[in-house]
Amino acid sequence: MSNVEIPAGLKELLQGYTVEVLRRRPHNLVEFAVQHFTQILENHRNEERAKKCSSKSAKKGVTFETNKSTKYDEEEEEDTVESTTSKCNRRVSVCAEAYNPDDDEDDDAEPRVVHPKTDEQRHRLQDACRDILLFKTLEQEQFSEVLDAMFEVLVKPQEHIIDQGDDGDNFYVIEKGVYEIFVLKDDVNVCVGKYDNKGSFGELALMYNTPRAATIVATEEGALWGLDRATFHRLIVRNNAKKRRMYEAFIECVPLLKSLELSERMKIVDVLGARAYKDGERIITQGEKADCFYIVESGEVKIMIRSKTKVGQQNNAEVEVARCSRGQYFGELALVTNKPRAASVYAVGETKCLVIDIRAFERLLGPCMDIMKRNISQYEDQLVALFGSSVDLKH
Repeated sequence: MSNVEIPAGLKELLQGYTVEVLRRRPHNLVEFAVQHFTQILENHRNEERAKKCSSKSAKKGVTFETNKSTKYDEEEEEDTVESTTSKCNRRVSVCAEAYNPDDDEDDDAEPRVVHPKTDEQRHRLQDACRDILLFKTLEQEQFSEVLDAMFEVLVKPQEHIIDQGDDGDNFYVIEKGVYEIFVLKDDVNVCVGKYDNKGSFGELALMYNTPRAATIVATEEGALWGLDRATFHRLIVRNNAKKRRMYEAFIECVPLLKSLELSERMKIVDVLGARAYKDGERIITQGEKADCFYIVESGEVKIMIRSKTKVGQQNNAEVEVARCSRGQYFGELALVTNKPRAASVYAVGETKCLVIDIRAFERLLGPCMDIMKRNISQYEDQLVALFGSSVDLKH
């Protein structure tokens, strides 16, 4: 053994890991090791990217039309924030820094970003943000600070809001307008979806310091509300880090998600919202349009379907067909089949569910689709046994 040469840096790596284990005391040493060394690798890559980025010449700026229709050149200083609603400077390329939410213990001393708004603007902004899941777990004071920091962006038809491959600058909430999503495949931009007058986008590049994964183009005149990178990190990412610590152990126990990699499960945690329901409260209504997927965190839910007569006429009688408890999921059927809700769901006792909106569902749960489709076939077999062949969950 005396002839074995210890690789340079190995001692420091293992010491760093040991210190973090003693400090955090993770329940799973193997998965914690994956996270720890993955973060080190990402930090190294970000440093390399920063070196390359600093050597490049400045790229051409892209300017938004704002509520005063005034154009501004791209800011050279990465962290400069304008405090007026009349302008919005986008950074086309920003060298992504490694971001650790746990390093921000003293960030409350930093000056807050405030874009003044009229009462009418703030009312519109609150309406646009009402159903944004990323904001659902914020405390009221944090949410108010987010609203203060957001700025209005008016866009024109065919305007590029973000471009695939760029570094992230802002997170966007849609107030109005239709926005198509393009992904470059085999050197061809393919439209893979669209946002229609609601929703949000741009969070992943900010959360993980990765390039934009898609191009978003406005198809008509519209209005967005933007949140700058620094504020997003300080409030949203830091809050999500707390949420990760709260939910990561639970998510690892959800059977559906066992097929996902650890990093994929953590991304799901980042987009989770939490909703509490009282005994008997209706969570999903049969026939309504689907917008969310649910995982039961605590309590229980019962799934009810309106029965049909022999001639196919629906009546108002509901029949219980299944129950879901901790770790089980529901609401996926309508999202997979693109059909209205096939059943109603009610809370049994005090119940808490974790919620994933339709965009995050499509983006993050692709690897689980085969499992869900197999389960849908099982649902149909069960319902045929209960109601006969007239029942079809897909319709």
